[in-house]
Amino acid sequence: MHYYEVLVADGRYHSDKALTYGFKDKMKPRSVVTIPLRQAMVTGFVTAEVEKPSFNVKSIKAKFSEQLLPAHCLGLARWLQDYYACSAGEALRQFAPTKPTIRRAVQLQELAETGPLQLELDKPLTPHQKKAVNTISKNKLATSLLHGDSGTGKTRVYLELAQSTLSAGKSVILLTPEIALTSQLAAAVEQLLPSPAYVLHSQLTTSQRKKIWLAVLESTEPVIIIGPRSALFAPVQNPGLIVVDEAHEPAYKQEHAPRYHTNRVASQLAALAGSRVILGTATPSVTDYFLASARHSIARMTQKAVNGSNAKVVTEIIDSKDRKNFTTNPYLSNQLIESISKTLSAKAQVMLYLNRRGTARLILCRNCGWEMLCPNCDIPLVYHGDHHQVRCHTCGHQDVPPQACPSCGNPDIIYRSMGTKALAETVAKLYPEFRVQRFDSDNIAGERVHEVYSRLKHGEIDILVGTQLLAKGFDLPKLGLVGIIASETSAGLPDFSATERAYQLTNQVIGRVGRGHGQGHVVVQSYEPDNAILQSATASDWPSFYKYILAERKAFKFPPFAYLLKLSCRRATLSGANAAAEKLKERVASLKLPVEIIGPAPSFYGRRGRYFYWQLVVKSKARGHLVTIAKSVPSDWIVDLDPTDLL
Repeated sequence: MHYYEVLVADGRYHSDKALTYGFKDKMKPRSVVTIPLRQAMVTGFVTAEVEKPSFNVKSIKAKFSEQLLPAHCLGLARWLQDYYACSAGEALRQFAPTKPTIRRAVQLQELAETGPLQLELDKPLTPHQKKAVNTISKNKLATSLLHGDSGTGKTRVYLELAQSTLSAGKSVILLTPEIALTSQLAAAVEQLLPSPAYVLHSQLTTSQRKKIWLAVLESTEPVIIIGPRSALFAPVQNPGLIVVDEAHEPAYKQEHAPRYHTNRVASQLAALAGSRVILGTATPSVTDYFLASARHSIARMTQKAVNGSNAKVVTEIIDSKDRKNFTTNPYLSNQLIESISKTLSAKAQVMLYLNRRGTARLILCRNCGWEMLCPNCDIPLVYHGDHHQVRCHTCGHQDVPPQACPSCGNPDIIYRSMGTKALAETVAKLYPEFRVQRFDSDNIAGERVHEVYSRLKHGEIDILVGTQLLAKGFDLPKLGLVGIIASETSAGLPDFSATERAYQLTNQVIGRVGRGHGQGHVVVQSYEPDNAILQSATASDWPSFYKYILAERKAFKFPPFAYLLKLSCRRATLSGANAAAEKLKERVASLKLPVEIIGPAPSFYGRRGRYFYWQLVVKSKARGHLVTIAKSVPSDWIVDLDPTDLL
């Protein structure tokens, strides 16, 4: 019998120390094994062989493979543990062949059903693409920011650099913010790159996960990994290129421990493995752009990849305050209705963007002003007309709307502020002969955007109605019109990131049209048509927006001019949450570090279900001070270093 120290790759194990197990065979450090932990079987990584201990030990259940886990994986796990102040088990769990956050993986051939994309992959690179490839290739730093306007062909640049990486005998990791974009990228890979490719996304079963994990681990040739943020932790032996597509997306921030940001982890992996990282986006995060500017590592593209720069986009901003613009429909302006009709007559597609789900956002009594709120969260319930039901999108509470006001008995109940369901119904009535499809997080299986992407691309759906899911990098060659119903929905949030997110969403939605396939038209309805952020976003005027937002961030000490730590707790009572937050504030203050403590205060959603949530925000110019604080926080608090928002 041999004895080994094994690191436990499971979040339920809270110690940072390795455990000792026995096994009949000789094993090398970094062997991947299955070990018993209490009543469960979990993954472990062997670190060293040791002498027979003086206490009884459990036996290793099985060894996964003769191939060892790449050294950079354990190095990255140690970095995660320190940088994000998490446990060793939480960090190591990211590298385990099975984990509860991923349920299904399929090989490329099973997913790429969309056929060849209209990316003009067989045509020569545009001058801007050539310059970007050259700039990134010559960058002495590991990470480059590819700032390319919508339709400039960032995917082609990724694939060109991936091809040279594979030719050099190294593997490629291509990350997308969400599953919806994997099929589009997978089809492009299949079209151009011959190496074995694997797609990982959130529909993985345990057996499928193990199968694909082992295939990657044991591959003797370069491979291509495509997937969301978790694909970054695949056991690739020799990664040479890591691409983070749509790098501005909030989905790249993990919301449970370790609460890492993919962009930062990718850069660290590149440093450990000698790889190159590309952060590709049309609307960079302010922090990423600030850092890249300081390091002179930005590749800029503005020329359309298809048909040069001939595709024109006409943008029209409609003042929603002027009700003369809404004589036909209360929600769709006369100008937008006219544009929809012209676009459909030209056999082109229409996209209508509204970042609100449901049928109505507010249920009110016209007589006394009573409003229907969630009994658990004290926030407005959203009406879903297809089920005649109200729902809380925070805690999941469901109910049936009353026939009369429970406060005054008046039957005059009104439904205000439409959502995507009501918008889709309205459009379907206006254009009954055309095919209308709604896309939001309420879609059932079979109707999600990535599942019908092939139909969208080929023009089988005439009018797309949806939320920000439609803003995420889709190439729709037949799209002729984009209508933004209410441009204020993102900017109104009380958060330091709201302005940045509003610019990104508006610009990204507009970027779905006029991508070089033909002329495009954009109609934006706004109650603030002269708003500086809206004007910058519609004109793709990044310099003006960046100058504005950077000055604002500097004045109020937000990233990139300070680091943030968000500390959150939940308690069964309001007084309990308040008391716990006050106690933690005193504890943080007692460390006497040069930091600014904001709060305590209720979280943005201060009551969810039966719990009350309070938070503290800590700012510092030195991130190390925040790590010190994070490591001293009680275990029942949520610790979020570098939060993307404070909501």
